[in-house]
Amino acid sequence: MKIRNYTFEEFVKRVKEFHGYEAPGVIIGGFMVDLAYHHLPKEGLFDALSETPKCLPDAIQLLTPCTVGNGWLTVVNVGRYALTLYDKESGKGVRVFVDTEKLEAWPELKTWFFKLKTKKEQDADLLSTQIREAGSGICGVRKVEVAERFIKRRPRGSLAVCPKCREGYPLDDGPLCLACSGKELLYFPSK
Repeated sequence: MKIRNYTFEEFVKRVKEFHGYEAPGVIIGGFMVDLAYHHLPKEGLFDALSETPKCLPDAIQLLTPCTVGNGWLTVVNVGRYALTLYDKESGKGVRVFVDTEKLEAWPELKTWFFKLKTKKEQDADLLSTQIREAGSGICGVRKVEVAERFIKRRPRGSLAVCPKCREGYPLDDGPLCLACSGKELLYFPSK
């Protein structure tokens, strides 16, 4: 059993090193990324879209050249455990998702996915076994074409110094940076 170029054990070890522990969501995500690649052309440059910020982006970053930092991975939190790998130019690609009907055959995996028990109440060994045995078999696959906003790259544009905080920001954001304009509240100064 391979997850991209890794054995299952090698991938689990990478997950632990990268994510901090053997997260079931990242391991399942590994199977999802692998499955997506089986439905894509062998050659090409692909971007990635994750429909959740939880665990799945880490699997994408571990197994593809797509990262949040290089801009090839976009995370849009619509709350679904799904990813899309798509051609950078055409937007055509493959969406892989956890098919909830297929979870019926894997009770501990279903319990984990739907949070039917607390983490402490779950049987971690059984969950791990079921993830390994189920693999990508719990997933659905669809050919898709992503929305145009994911294909069109906005050029970075000119930078300026915000007159209020005196830090650099994209001038296209307006006369003040987003934080100083109140459009993005990140924190409150401590007293």
